[in-house]
Amino acid sequence: MAFAATSSSSSSSSSFSTSFSSRSISSKEFKGQQICSFRPTNTSRRRSLKPVFADLKRNDSFVPAAATSIVIPVQEKVEKVEKVEDYEKLAKQLEHASPLEIMDKALEKFGNEIAIAFSGAEDVALIEYAKLTGRPFRVFSLDTGRLNPETYKFFDTVEKHYGIRIEYTFPDAVEVQGLVRTKGLFSFYEDGHQECCRVRKVRPLRRALKGLRAWITGQRKDQSPGTRAEIPVVQVDPSFEGTEGGPGSLIKWNPVANVDGVDIWNFLRAMNVPVNSLHSQGYVSIGCEPCTRPVLPGQHEREGRWWWEDAKAKECGLHKGNIKEEGGQVNGAAHTNGAVVEADIFETQSIVALNRMGIENLAKMETRREPWLVVLYAPWCQFCQAMESSYIELADKLKESGVKVGKFRADGDQKAFAQQELQLGSFPTILFFPKHSSQAIKYPSEKRDVDSLMAFVNALR
Repeated sequence: MAFAATSSSSSSSSSFSTSFSSRSISSKEFKGQQICSFRPTNTSRRRSLKPVFADLKRNDSFVPAAATSIVIPVQEKVEKVEKVEDYEKLAKQLEHASPLEIMDKALEKFGNEIAIAFSGAEDVALIEYAKLTGRPFRVFSLDTGRLNPETYKFFDTVEKHYGIRIEYTFPDAVEVQGLVRTKGLFSFYEDGHQECCRVRKVRPLRRALKGLRAWITGQRKDQSPGTRAEIPVVQVDPSFEGTEGGPGSLIKWNPVANVDGVDIWNFLRAMNVPVNSLHSQGYVSIGCEPCTRPVLPGQHEREGRWWWEDAKAKECGLHKGNIKEEGGQVNGAAHTNGAVVEADIFETQSIVALNRMGIENLAKMETRREPWLVVLYAPWCQFCQAMESSYIELADKLKESGVKVGKFRADGDQKAFAQQELQLGSFPTILFFPKHSSQAIKYPSEKRDVDSLMAFVNALR
């Protein structure tokens, strides 16, 4: 499978063509790359070699003996044993390395058997880092058939800017046809995005990675609540297989894992790197058109993806190895016997912390002395963390207004209850309990800035 590289060349004398980024090779390096099965012991002079018994001159004085034989020494074949790399150890060694250093290490180690996965968003930084190493590099992308027009135009811009050809991988047409004919074009709004992503993204990626020994992704720890909080800069891929097949056959590099999104954008601007025009329209995380939208005030960047689903589900399957079951490390929090050890949020005297009994009593009341605004949250959720400052500010403003502001931690053992009794769909969910009505009213908007929340309260109290 051909992948994009930094330049292209063709030659009739070559049995293949591969494009590389311009990188000078010294004469010393070139000599070290000679491939030869015969190395003469005397290099001080050149000798012409003839086939055995070629052009023998007759010599009557020479009588070959019957027992005489010519023995050609056979060089023993020495099997090269490849050293097994300890990638956990390597990840620790590179923990504080720059993205450029990590990228250089990845390209140096895997050469033409590694490729950059490019989604058409700010991960264009990976291509810029690769170019800066001066090494050959390859780029591939998944064309799901449902990307924004702006993303397709951006692909073309990137190819021209870097002088490369991106290898596009497509879903199986029969599988797509079966899904659409059976469930329609927008079934993911009703039963989740996993099935569509499996057909349009995961399976095509699996096929592409089977031709590689390693791949490079733009994952960052600050991108998604919990699912990416612990990703290392390099790891054995827990989900996919490489060329040799089997578990452990594919290595995954995440050069910008420890870089904040703000620093990525500072880098792109400093290097004058072209970016997707959707970013200027409020899009931060960019995927397929039906499942991506601009991020609103007070929202985390990942909330622009699959906004109708729970925060913990916001992975398409390409990095499903990031998602761990409760009981171990989940969402960046340690779990002990089902209890999550996590620093709490919304910590202020203006916000009342409700326990299970407190929220149940509040929900059962037909009349209340004062109305309540309550957020259902999980402290590990970065969407909840993103609105913490605006919610605290709102609580301070409502302090003397007669409206009580509370919070209820609705993850873990309380999640099923919150889903059944408190309209919890995803974190955070905000409820308003009116003074003279038993029915709680769910805040319908994704806008979580102070002004939007205040308008909601004022309209109901």
